[in-house]
Parts: sequence; C-alpha cells; structure tokens
Amino acid sequence: MEALTPAAPVVSASFDLPAASALSAVGGHAVLGIAAVALGMVLTPGPNMIYLVSRSIAQGRRAGLLSLIGVAAGFLVYLAAVTAGVAAVFSVVPALYTAIKLAGAGYLLWLAWKAVRPGGTAVFAPQELPPDPPRRLFAMGFLTCLLNPKIAIMYISLLPQFVAPERGHVAVQSLVLGLTQIVVAVTVNGLIAVSAGGIASFLNRRPAWLRFQRYAMGTVLGGLAVHIAADRAKAVAA
Repeated sequence: MEALTPAAPVVSASFDLPAASALSAVGGHAVLGIAAVALGMVLTPGPNMIYLVSRSIAQGRRAGLLSLIGVAAGFLVYLAAVTAGVAAVFSVVPALYTAIKLAGAGYLLWLAWKAVRPGGTAVFAPQELPPDPPRRLFAMGFLTCLLNPKIAIMYISLLPQFVAPERGHVAVQSLVLGLTQIVVAVTVNGLIAVSAGGIASFLNRRPAWLRFQRYAMGTVLGGLAVHIAADRAKAVAA
C-alpha cells in the first residue's frame, strides 16, 4: 500500500488581492483630476513659492532645496490628517472651517498688498536676507507649508471631493490622491527653487518685466484671496 504524503501547500495569488483591490479603488480620472488641480495651485504664487524663491536667491539652490524638504514634510502632515479622516471635523463644525478659510484669505490679501504697494518687491527680486542654518531652513519651510491657506483648502475641501466612498478603501484613496498632489507640488517647486537664481538675474536686467511680475503676482494673490473668502463650498468628509 502506497504511503500517503501530505500535499504541498498551494500558494494562491489571491493573497495579494486585498491590497490590489484597495489600489484599484482609486479611479484614474480622480488621479488626473487632483494632479491638474495640484499643478494649477502650485503655479499660483503663494507662501510656499515666495519662501522657496527668496531662500534660493539669497542663499543658493541648496538652501532652496532644504526649505523644500520642510515644505514636503508639511504636505505629509496634511496627508496624514486627511487620511485619518480629520477633515470630517470641519464638516461637523463648519464655523471652524469658515474661520480657517477667512484667515487664509486675509493672509493672501496681505501678501498681495506687499507685492503691489509702492516699493513692494516681486517674487524673483533679489533680497538681502541673513543666511539661515539647515535646521532653520527646514523648520521655516515646514511652518510655511502648514500655515499656507492654499494647502489647507486643498486637503480639507478639494481633495475629498475626488474620493468615491462607494468604491471603498476611503483611506487608501485619500493616501494615493494626496501622494499625487505631493509629487506634483514637490517636482514643480523643486524646478522653481533650482532655477530661481537664473530667473531673478533675467528679470533684474529687465525692470519692466520685474514690475509686471510684481503686479501680476499681487493680482493673482488678491483674486485667489477673494475667491477663497467668497467660496461657499463646505468642507467635505472623505
């Protein structure tokens, strides 16, 4: 009589299905949509761009890139918050969301006034700034990102609108969409930080262009501030 040998365990490919199904919950149109929104926002002058450019011009590319690492860390904090469902707090307490939105709009208006006021400076205008050590460059980039009203609005109100709860895995969808925004923002901001010195040199030889850039930045910032303040959209819980 033949001895019975235990059958070898069958490794099923279905072991990876939960992770695969989680990632498949993120629609391609949602990724493209958030990438387009992120690109539009990062190209709009704001606190992050102003800080990165000023540091790159005053201290060189290395300082700009160190500051960018701090900005990226700020993005990750927002991403962790929205993935954990913190945005739901703002949908439950709309007054808190409104207060943050109006404070952000006021900050953008102040930046706009700094640009267009007599004697104001443009983003790419060379400035005399005391050199900061690496730790402070990182910390200031981090705080600038955390206090940036554009990023707060992006994560609290805009990003959750690309999440489809009926597809399941809401946290995974938020994570993938947030990482998409971070990749776009860090890539574009990195290019701006690296090329800031060359752009500043080009504009400095053309005062008319520098003046135009100053008023254009002030107009964009002012328009964005009015749009944020007047927007009646509510925080969306992912």
